[in-house]
Amino acid sequence: MNSGTTELAWFKSSYSGTQGDDCVEVAIAEHAVHVRDSKDVNRPAFAVGREGWGRFVRFASEC
Repeated sequence: MNSGTTELAWFKSSYSGTQGDDCVEVAIAEHAVHVRDSKDVNRPAFAVGREGWGRFVRFASEC
């Protein structure tokens, strides 16, 4: 889902590496969280519902 992602306020995930590789950026919108590869911002981003994103973050923080 790439529609309208240029107007979003993207920020780098705190879980991304500090050496410039494996970077993920997210942008929080009213109904979804958009995710993209920070090294290739022209590549389509994807979006997930906010509830699903919350479940993913909780799961990832337990790993």
